[in-house]
This record gives sequence, C-alpha cells and structure tokens, in this order.
Amino acid sequence: MAVLDRSELEASPLADLHAIADQVGLEGFRRMRKAELIEAILGGSPVSEAPQEDEEAETGAPARPRRRRARRTAGASAEEDAPPADEPEEAEAEPKRSRRSSSSSSSSSSSGAAEASEGERPPRRARSRGGRSSAERSSRSAEAPDEDIEGSDSGGRIAEGVVEVLGNGSAFLRVDPPEPSDDDVYISAAQVRRCELVSGDRVNGPVRTPRRSERYPSLVRIDTINGMPADTVSDGSRYEDLPVAWPSDRIALGSQDPTLKAIEWLTPIGLGSRVSIVGSRLAGKTETLRHLAAALGERDDLDLSLVLLGSRPEEIAQWGEGPLQPAAALSFAASSEAQGQAAERAIDTAKRLAARGGNAVVLIDGLDELSSHTARKVLAAARNLHDGGSLTLIATATEPLGGETTVIALDQALTSSGREPILDLLGSGTLHPELLVGEDGAEAIRKARATALESGV
Repeated sequence: MAVLDRSELEASPLADLHAIADQVGLEGFRRMRKAELIEAILGGSPVSEAPQEDEEAETGAPARPRRRRARRTAGASAEEDAPPADEPEEAEAEPKRSRRSSSSSSSSSSSGAAEASEGERPPRRARSRGGRSSAERSSRSAEAPDEDIEGSDSGGRIAEGVVEVLGNGSAFLRVDPPEPSDDDVYISAAQVRRCELVSGDRVNGPVRTPRRSERYPSLVRIDTINGMPADTVSDGSRYEDLPVAWPSDRIALGSQDPTLKAIEWLTPIGLGSRVSIVGSRLAGKTETLRHLAAALGERDDLDLSLVLLGSRPEEIAQWGEGPLQPAAALSFAASSEAQGQAAERAIDTAKRLAARGGNAVVLIDGLDELSSHTARKVLAAARNLHDGGSLTLIATATEPLGGETTVIALDQALTSSGREPILDLLGSGTLHPELLVGEDGAEAIRKARATALESGV
C-alpha cells in the first residue's frame, strides 16, 4: 500500500477514512473523531506486508495476530463504507478506550482521553413513576462527540422545554415539565457545561433522532436559553461584575409560626439578602431553618436548594423525609474540604440562575463547618442584582460572620423553656429595613426594640 498523505486524508469524507481504517485493521475506529482517526491511520501506515517473523525480530516479542480482512475496492461507495443505520455502537469500558489509538502520537492519545471523558450516562436513580429510571439509564450508550451530533440529521424538528440537570452532569429537556415523557430530549454533559445550564432553564434547539442503542432523541445544539440567544447568554458578564442593589423586595413567609412571624416583620428578609441564623448550641437554629424552608417552598417564584453540612445522621434523615430534598448532605464525619466543595457547587448553580434573571435561595445548615475563607466566599455570593435576578443565602452559624444584611439571633433560654417566639430581638437586625417594610414598618421595628430594651427581654 502506498504511504498515506495527511492532506489527502483530511480532504476525505469520514466514510472513506472508516474504510481505510478497516483495511489496515485499526480497532475501535468508529468511535474516533476525524482528527484522531487520521492520526491513528498515519501512525499505522504504510502497512507492512512483511512476515510475522520480521515483526518479532524488530520488537523482540511475538507479533499480535491480525485478522484477515477482505480488501475494499477503490471505487466503493460511501454507503458501503458507512456502518448500517441499525448497527449499535460498541460499548467498551474506559480503560479499553485508552488503547484504541495505540499507534497514534502521545498528543493525540491525551486528546482522545479527554474526549472520551465526555461520554456519560444518565444516573440510575429511583423514580416513583414506573419505567422512567430504566428508560433514562438506557437513553444513551455514550455521549456522541459534538462533530457527530452537528452533522446528524435533525429531521427538521425543533424541541423546546425546561432543563432538568442530572447528577452526572448531563440533562434532559422536559417538553412537558415537570412530568417526564417519551418526547423528552437528552442534553449531553458537554452542552450543559458549555452553556452553563441549570435546572429550570428554558431552552430550544434542533433534535437528532435516536440511534438504535438510544432511548431518547438528542439535542443537536442549543439555540436559545430563556428566550435569549445561547451565545450571548454563555458569553455574558461575570456574576461578580454585575451591578447590585440593596434588597428591596421582602420575602413574605405567610406562616403562623410565632418565630417566623416575628422574623418576617422584625428582621425582614429580602431577595438577595445574606442571612445568618445565629445562636448557641440547642438554640433551635436547624428547626428554624426547617420552618423557613417549608414557608419558602410555598412560593413558586423561588428556586430553592438545601445543603447540609456537619449534620447529625438523624437530621439528614429528617430533612430527607421533607418536601425539599438536600442537594448535598454531609455528616460531621465528612472532611472540611468535601463540605466546602458541596457548598460551592450549590452556590455556583444559584449564581448562574440569578445571572439569568431567576431568584435563587440557598439554605445552608452548618456554615461553621466551612473554613473562614470558604464561608465568607459563600456568604458574599448572595446579592440582589440591579435590574436582574437575585441570590439569597440563609445559613445557620454560631455567630454572625460579618457582611450579613440580616442577622436572626435566637435565644437559647426561650427555646429551652418553650416560650415563643424564640427571637432575640436585640441581637437581631436588618440593614435598611425601610426598603423592605417601608418607613412605617421600620419605625415599628425601632419601637419594638426600644420596648425590648426597656423590659430587658
């Protein structure tokens, strides 16, 4: 066989490259991208027709037997070279993928390893609705490289729906949210990262029909995110550079719990507030946060997430029985590093949502479990974006960290005696309460404080 020329290979269609790879006995070529496939072919050409004994002499080891393959004629059509439409792609374990380009250069090998890591399956998680978990587990045998997806026939179908990000980084576009359906569309983890998608985003784009080994169709590309072009959303300003304002939209709790009613009017919380629920041991911080979570969960305009840090196993189980499932739940046995990573992941997701105009609320039980630097970084992320969304943080801690806009102090003596509300009014406070409850409300708060000071309560 003549020595193959790189320029000729680059000008050849993928089907012709598959034919050449098949002829030279290259393994796993159907899963390679075009550039990687060219490197692998060049690394193995020209094909040696020498007997096996010569190969043994050069390498010092017995040559690997090669299967005899029928030569293809030079005039074979692309349809003959391409795999049948109903032929499922082979699924190999990750270690085996790393050997698929053994004859390629070290640079192409490292590139191939990086690309192979893009393939992910939807996680195997239990579902209350029959058949959903097994359908989503088998929805993709592997994530298709972007080149293959872009070149696929979408059949002219455009899908629009709400994103639900899964635990492994990939996602589904729910066309009839929140219920799953057979018309849902798979979104690769690479697309989720590239467009910084979060659960709740509304996106649309062309769809590729599922292959034989796939359960769901796949999104070819993302055209719009929340009604805006995807490229402008992804290339927007950094969250930290967006202009901010003091919280001015009070979060109505609407609870009959005495402590929550006192919090709502005497230490009001607004969209974008940085809130610390502070108190000594057994002051009722976790229980107050639980009541707040229940009240906030009644609002449809808020995107809630919960992170448990350094919690007791019994508390984790109790939270798990409630309507708001923790995004992360770590006991006091977890390392400080692991707890910091869990908190930062939740904050990063909330920041992307807020930057796109949403109102995110992150509840953290156990801010004391983080290092001082990480705790301040997490707290500082909360803000009210000017003419945009908001990120509200409500966290429990022993003492105020500094930088809060609202401090809710609890009185352990009131808690232990069963008296309510358990709010320590003199230790609590909100900056610029007049923006949240008006001048009359702010004056009422000042009078309540004066009364508490005079009575010594």
